[in-house]
Amino acid sequence: MKIERRKEAKTGAVMAFIKPFKAVRPKKELAEQVAALPYDVMNTEEAVAMAAGNKVSFLHISRPEIDLPQGTDVHSEEVYVKGRENLESFLAQGVLVQDESEQYYVYRQKMGGITQTGLVVCAGVDDYQTGTIKKHELTRADKEEDRVRHIDVLNANDEPVFYTYRNNPEITRTIEQVTKGEPVYDFTTDDRVSHALWTIADRALIDSLTRSFAAIPTLYVADGHHRSAAASRVRDLRKNANAKHTGSEEYNYFLTVIFPDNEMTIMPYNRVVKDLNGRTVAEYMARVAERFEVTPVSGPVNPGERHLFGMFLAGKWYELVPREDSFAETDPVASMDVSILQDNLLNPVLGVRNPRTDQRIHFVGGIRGVEELERVVNSGEYEVAFSLFPTSIEELMSLADVDKIMPPKSTWFEPKLRSGLFIHMLD
Repeated sequence: MKIERRKEAKTGAVMAFIKPFKAVRPKKELAEQVAALPYDVMNTEEAVAMAAGNKVSFLHISRPEIDLPQGTDVHSEEVYVKGRENLESFLAQGVLVQDESEQYYVYRQKMGGITQTGLVVCAGVDDYQTGTIKKHELTRADKEEDRVRHIDVLNANDEPVFYTYRNNPEITRTIEQVTKGEPVYDFTTDDRVSHALWTIADRALIDSLTRSFAAIPTLYVADGHHRSAAASRVRDLRKNANAKHTGSEEYNYFLTVIFPDNEMTIMPYNRVVKDLNGRTVAEYMARVAERFEVTPVSGPVNPGERHLFGMFLAGKWYELVPREDSFAETDPVASMDVSILQDNLLNPVLGVRNPRTDQRIHFVGGIRGVEELERVVNSGEYEVAFSLFPTSIEELMSLADVDKIMPPKSTWFEPKLRSGLFIHMLD
């Protein structure tokens, strides 16, 4: 199926488009067992533990090293091949089945008081390459290469990219209409997140949603920059190898779940550092006080507003407020809390010059709470921790609109999309 690119009449700007696809997905009775957390929120040992006793866990496809000898290099060719073998096995056994017609799917998650409902679609590599799909982070070459090899050998987008858009009432009404029906999957995972999936096979409804998204000027990458970049590279590899390339092949599209911005939840992405860069606690505190007002407090700090930080050091919590001359509020990137902390403390005081590559810093998703910061510091593994106020979805979209790049690890989205509920084959 080839979708003609639509342009807005007055400006000639290319608008976003989406397309339905024939999802590979679990039998209804196996969906809960198949569903797994995304590959990149765990290490190999954790994946082994999560999949223990579950032969149909999607981790056998997304983390296939768990089925190879301990110590196998996770970037070796045999790991990628094993993933393909496991996918073929799941298909042969009927654990996974491909839908016969192209469809859209509605995926709803509930976590506590949070509900997010997204449309599962294929987005276009062309939109990604031309900037209709906006990015806000740089990718790491090694992680991108890993996803390229995984997707190419697997011949599938097995884990969706997490996108957002500025809320559109017409789309919301259509999706609400769909979710009044009975879901094909409806279960709650061990982390108390509920998952429900509806299929949209009606052609008129599919066409209506496609037209509605054709009026959306921009989609935004929320989570999944490496998967997006890898999908783009895989398309180019296959295009160059295909003398009969037409642009309608499935490899021109990639798996995406798109949520409205008013349902997105961003949690803080906190930081811990292994040492004080050769300084004593007193020397370190003196340097921090040059750029921040430091106030000892009696308990953990969960910042409730921008430009307020918590710091846990030597068993004590402190509130940090940056001094007025320490950053430029008019600079949209420099005034982000993650930038203020990096530019005024992590780099000049702790010597963490490049947080993307420095092995002395570690990032802790806000879902783990400040208790995790206390735990890792009290364990002696790290010496100091910082809690931050979360980046807003409006900050993310505004920066992406002007092609600005956010510092690494600026956002932690929850709940995480479960893998294995829908897969997009590349041919």
